[in-house]
Amino acid sequence: MTKRAQGLDARVRKAVKLFWQVRDKQNAAQGGDSGQKDAGLRAAVTGGKHLDGFSDICRDLFAEAGVADAHVYWSSKRELPGYFRPEKCWDLIVVADGELLAAIEFKAQVGPSFGNNFNNRAEEALGNATDLWAAYREGAFKPSARPWLGYVFILEDCPASQKTIGVQEPHFKVFPEFDGASYAKRYEIMITKLLRERLYDGAALLMTARKGGTRGEFTCPCVELTFDKFAAGISGHAIAYAKSH
Repeated sequence: MTKRAQGLDARVRKAVKLFWQVRDKQNAAQGGDSGQKDAGLRAAVTGGKHLDGFSDICRDLFAEAGVADAHVYWSSKRELPGYFRPEKCWDLIVVADGELLAAIEFKAQVGPSFGNNFNNRAEEALGNATDLWAAYREGAFKPSARPWLGYVFILEDCPASQKTIGVQEPHFKVFPEFDGASYAKRYEIMITKLLRERLYDGAALLMTARKGGTRGEFTCPCVELTFDKFAAGISGHAIAYAKSH
């Protein structure tokens, strides 16, 4: 492992640790251990700070590549026009010299419920990308060159996310790769397809168990979806922009 890769790995571990620390703190503050567990889980997800460590890494990657921090928006002014809706608030965008350089979304899911949430996340990821590329096609971001679109997903590694799940086929067969796939595998398949279809230019899937996650432990189940490859995509795009300006 190179020194750069080691440094990135340490930063990702720190972000994973922060993810669990903030999430558990928000859950406890909302009565997660006092008979209001579901409300606490929702509060932890919607609190917005549990994925800040990953946002920080991306901001640093742009800065290290020569894009001024003033061009990176992560706490406000993150709205971009859509084609099927007026606007969408992304988790992080980069707008430099009147050009849209990048937009990134950070998502996560922990148990106990994975079923409905998986479908919601799939529809959301597909919809956001489709909307942005349609807006780009129609000139919403002129004079921007094609922006870099990124997607980062953090998934709890637990028995519920790893167990075999059946499919419903009342009329037609599902694609064979989904038959018997766990929710973890379904996420891997979905995000890989989003990347291969070029709906996103970079994507990462990180699995983290609650116990090990509080120490920053994580795994990447697919070599196409490592955070290192995701980071390399950001750096390459940002360096190309910086050199041309």
